[in-house]
Amino acid sequence: MKSGLLGIAIAIVAIVLYWSTFIISPTQQALVLQFGEVKAQETEPGLKFKLPWQNVIVLDKRILDLNMPPLEAIVADKKRLTVDAFARYRITNPVRFYQSVNNVEEGSRRLATFLQSSLRSELAKATFVQVVRDERSDLMEQIRQDVDKSAAAIGMDVVDVKIRRADLPEANSQAIFRRMQTERQREATEIRAQGEEQSRRIKSRADRDATVLVAEAQRDGEIIRGDGDAAANQIFAAAYGQDPSFFEFYRSMQAYRTAMENGDTSLVLSPDSEFFRYFNDANGASDITTVGGPQTTVGAAQ
Repeated sequence: MKSGLLGIAIAIVAIVLYWSTFIISPTQQALVLQFGEVKAQETEPGLKFKLPWQNVIVLDKRILDLNMPPLEAIVADKKRLTVDAFARYRITNPVRFYQSVNNVEEGSRRLATFLQSSLRSELAKATFVQVVRDERSDLMEQIRQDVDKSAAAIGMDVVDVKIRRADLPEANSQAIFRRMQTERQREATEIRAQGEEQSRRIKSRADRDATVLVAEAQRDGEIIRGDGDAAANQIFAAAYGQDPSFFEFYRSMQAYRTAMENGDTSLVLSPDSEFFRYFNDANGASDITTVGGPQTTVGAAQ
């Protein structure tokens, strides 16, 4: 009988101890609640004690992630952006966190509201270029500080805020692409037109220079030819002055050669004409006694 009572007593004590102890790991922190009221806060790891009718809420001490769904925001230069952002936070004041939001899921929803509001507010002050390139890190730090102030009221500390991607909506991207394509085509057309204009200008200048060169060459050729003819005439005049008979003979030979070449002109002459005097006499003596004598054809008829 006594052994049975002892066993029951031991069981009761074991149950009481079981309901009066709990273990906190290094990554956890806990709140001891009595009828919904916070009675104790445990942040150090180890074996902890509580009253059997008290319950324990365990919260994570590690840095937690908050992934935001993509949202659309309008920046200062009136461009609409699709922003994909995330935040990292930890629970630094478990009592305030429990009293404000009760659990992690509700705390994440509240923090997402703060982050969404801050993103819209800060992005509205920045331009598209500042968001995607120039001042992105400074902008993220400003948003983190803004969200951290709001999160402190519910017992959370915001460690980091980042934007994974900030881009134009698909419809806007296509419109911008088409506008860029149109602008590039217009620039290409202008460049081609300028090239054609330069080509025509160069060709015109080359044609003008060629015309000038040909004209100058013809002028110089005429001048040289005239100088040559003048020199030839001077030579002929000097030769005539030295020996008029030889000069007349030479000129007659030239006239024979020119007149007797094949051509389109025919001459009908008398054999005893002045033109054939060197045929009749080697010295070129003119002895015309016959009038209306036989005729001789010089040159080939066509």
